[in-house]
Amino acid sequence: MTATTAPEAALGILPRADGSAKYSHAGYTVTGSVNGPIEAQRRDEHAYEAHVDVIVRPAAGVGGTRERHLESILQSSLSQLILVKDFPRSLIQIVLQVENSPENDYVDTKLVQASLNFSIMPALLQTAVLALLSAAVPMRATATATAIAVAQQGDHKKTIIDPSPRDIETAHSVHVLAFTSHDELLLAESEGDFTVRDWDDVYETAKRICCRSARPKEGMAMVLDEDDVGGPDMRHFLQSTMESKVAADLHWK
Repeated sequence: MTATTAPEAALGILPRADGSAKYSHAGYTVTGSVNGPIEAQRRDEHAYEAHVDVIVRPAAGVGGTRERHLESILQSSLSQLILVKDFPRSLIQIVLQVENSPENDYVDTKLVQASLNFSIMPALLQTAVLALLSAAVPMRATATATAIAVAQQGDHKKTIIDPSPRDIETAHSVHVLAFTSHDELLLAESEGDFTVRDWDDVYETAKRICCRSARPKEGMAMVLDEDDVGGPDMRHFLQSTMESKVAADLHWK
């Protein structure tokens, strides 16, 4: 497993949005804004629930089929988290602007454009969840996500957490999994050739990253824990980010 840098986030960075967040991890930087619940246009109205509108904007140029595919996946996942039935005939709009993406080893970036869908998905989902929390949109649960690639290393296979574009090109398969704060599987997208055993290894690795319980440890137990589990503790990161934001908002100057 590969070691990855710790994720970073900032909340409430856009003053004219109901909620906003900036998230950076694995070479990606995404800024998200949330507005709503607001009045929906007639074509977007649902009589019994709110319509969740997700817009993904690339770092350069205009969005295409790649962004539409990401939007459909994110819309389906976020609609399961938001209490949409509490806001009938309303609209909750989520705009995700990709600012930076990791460099790759190819001169022609179009060669890896299709596979980049998987590596950017966790950053988009995490930014959307943070922006929804910043906007105080009622949700039944939060969510954390990670990307994992399965590659060949000698006679055996290895799992790569938060793979780079080059890792994705050389991997047998790429997987993106997201879990709710109730440890339920929310999203599972896979590409490539893999066995049931590969999937089980990917699932267990992703669950450790996304659903790890943040228990206070001291001394040797803390050292052993760092060596035993690879990848960032996404649940603890989400919790600490919100705690810092609440503490800053409640600090009277």
